[in-house]
Amino acid sequence: MSQKIQVGILGATGMVGQNFIRLLANHPWFEVTYLAASPKSAGQTYGEAVSGRWHMNTLIPENVGNIVVQDASNIAGAKGKCQLVFSAVEMEKDAITALELTYAAEGFAVVSNNSPHRWTPDVPMVIPEINHRHLDIIPLQRKSRGWSKGLLAVKSNCSIQSYMTPIYAMIKAGYKIDKMFITTLQALSGAGYPGPSAYDIVDNIVPYIGGEEEKSEKEPLKVLGNIDGNQIVPDSSMKITAHCNRVPVINGHTACVSVGFDGKKPSVDEVLALWKNFRSVPQELNLPSAPVQPIIYREEANRPQPQKDRDLDKAMAVVTGRLRGCNLLDLRFVGLHHNTVRGAAGGAILTAELIKAKGYID
Repeated sequence: MSQKIQVGILGATGMVGQNFIRLLANHPWFEVTYLAASPKSAGQTYGEAVSGRWHMNTLIPENVGNIVVQDASNIAGAKGKCQLVFSAVEMEKDAITALELTYAAEGFAVVSNNSPHRWTPDVPMVIPEINHRHLDIIPLQRKSRGWSKGLLAVKSNCSIQSYMTPIYAMIKAGYKIDKMFITTLQALSGAGYPGPSAYDIVDNIVPYIGGEEEKSEKEPLKVLGNIDGNQIVPDSSMKITAHCNRVPVINGHTACVSVGFDGKKPSVDEVLALWKNFRSVPQELNLPSAPVQPIIYREEANRPQPQKDRDLDKAMAVVTGRLRGCNLLDLRFVGLHHNTVRGAAGGAILTAELIKAKGYID
C-alpha cells in the first residue's frame, strides 16, 4: 500500500481513545491525522489534553502528541483531514446516534466502539471472524440513506467476545446450539476511567453491571443473524441467560459458559479440534491486527487466567480452557479475552481493516 489511510479518533482523550492511539502507532495501513474530543479539550495539543492522564504503558507517539484536538461535534473540522473515523465519544446516547450518522452522511467511514447503533437494522455489528458477511450490507446502507462514500459499522459489547468465536466455531461445523448459560467476570477497565472506587471493588465483587445482561443475551443473536433485504435480522433459534459481575481485575473479561445442543452433540475432542483448526477471513486475508490463532486452548486445569493469558497473540485471541461435560446442559468451558484490545479498540481496528480489504474505503 503506497499511501496510508488518514484516520481520525473521536473521543481521543478517553481510555478507549488512548488505546486506539497506542494500537495505531506504526500501523501499516492507517495513520492518525485527526483527533477530536469534548469542547473542554478542543484547542489544546493532544499532549496537553492528556497531560497527567495518559494511562497507556507506552509513550504518546511523536506524530500524535502535537496534533491540536478539535471539538468532535465540529464535523467540518474533520473534512480533508481523514477518511475514516473511530468513534469512542462519551456522550448521551441520542447525541452519539446523531453524531455518528452525521459523520457518515458527510462521507466518512465510521467504525464505532459505542453502543447506540448496535440495534440499528442496517448497521453491521461485527466480530470479524464470525459475521464478516454482514459488511455486505454497506452498499444497501449507502443507497437507502443517500450516502456516497460514508458508512457506519459498530463492534459488539466487549463481554460477549470472551466466548462468541468458540461458539461460532461449533456452529460453523454444523452443530446447532439452542441454549447458553453464561456468567461473566468483567474487568475494571470495562467501566472506563476511573471506574469503580477502590472502596467499592477491593476485596469485593459487584454482581451488577448496568445493561450488560441485556446486551449479553441479545447481541449474540444479531451477530449470528442474516441480511434480509436492507436489514440484519437476528437469529431467533437460541436462548441465552447471563449473569454479569464486576471483579477486581484490571484487564481481561472472563466468561464461564454452558451450552446445550439441539440434535447432534460434539464430543470434547471434536470441539478441541475445531478450536485448534479454526480460521476465518481475517486470517485468510492476513489482516494486520488479526490473531494468527483466533482461539487458543490452555490445557492446564487452572487456565485461562487474565494476568497470564490476556495478551496472547497481540491480545487479540480468545483464550479458552476447562472444556468438559455439563450436568445441566451438554458442554461447558471458560473463555477469556483482553477487553480493551480485542473487545474495544483492537476489535474496531480489525473491523476497519476488513472494511478496507473488502473495498469499502478508498
